[in-house]
Amino acid sequence: MGTLGRAFYSVGFWIRETGQALDRLGCRLQGKNCFREQLSRHRTLMNVFDKAPIVDKEAFVAPSASVIGNVQIGRGSSIWYGCVLRGDVNTVTVGSGTNIQDNSLVHVAKSNLSGKVPATTIGDNVTIGHCAVLHGCTVEDEAFIGMGATLLDGVVVENHALVAAGALVRQNTRIPSGEIWGGNPARFLRKLKSEEIDFIPKSAENYSNLAKVHAAENAKPLNAIEFEKVLRKRHAGKDEEYDSVLGIVRETPPELKLPNNIAAEKPSVLKT
Repeated sequence: MGTLGRAFYSVGFWIRETGQALDRLGCRLQGKNCFREQLSRHRTLMNVFDKAPIVDKEAFVAPSASVIGNVQIGRGSSIWYGCVLRGDVNTVTVGSGTNIQDNSLVHVAKSNLSGKVPATTIGDNVTIGHCAVLHGCTVEDEAFIGMGATLLDGVVVENHALVAAGALVRQNTRIPSGEIWGGNPARFLRKLKSEEIDFIPKSAENYSNLAKVHAAENAKPLNAIEFEKVLRKRHAGKDEEYDSVLGIVRETPPELKLPNNIAAEKPSVLKT
């Protein structure tokens, strides 16, 4: 965007700001408070009586997630869009570097048929796939819970264990370290390979890096978002291969570049 374009953009921004300020002043003079009403009353962090969430300043909680009551989230963890962590009748604890992916539910139990009072404890560097349900269970460090899996009261998933996607783990089941369990009800399938065990902390690290990008994007003010829309429109439809034939070099604005730890790696070309 050139100097003239930036000037027009700034003038338009201040005209809109002035108009909104006059609108609010007019509403006040008329005794109307409609401008104060929020379009969405959703609260990402919500107290329940004296129970308040404790979230580390370096954790990412998506705007559409709900963290309610006695919930603790450790450093570098990420709670993704549509998740609900509800610690209203007991405690939910999430360690460091853990990711709980979109639309997952984590809840606790006040009591059950066995008379126990199971909280939900999730360790460090754990990956919990999309739409998983965890209720009154324990997931130890560097475990992996697949998409759509359900863990019921009293379940313990040991470190370096994996629960397959869609599995239903019955009450008080213990999944030993280094094993894959799957099915409904879940049962032992096989031992994990060494490369699969190595992938679990790498998966957590990938999500931790991705969460930083989402946190930065969600923190952008409206004027920065609108400015990037203009940049994307200008650089849309550019054909790098065609440009290279013509000898044209187009620099992508830094605002539109993905960080190196997020961008997909280009496939290597084998030389013959």
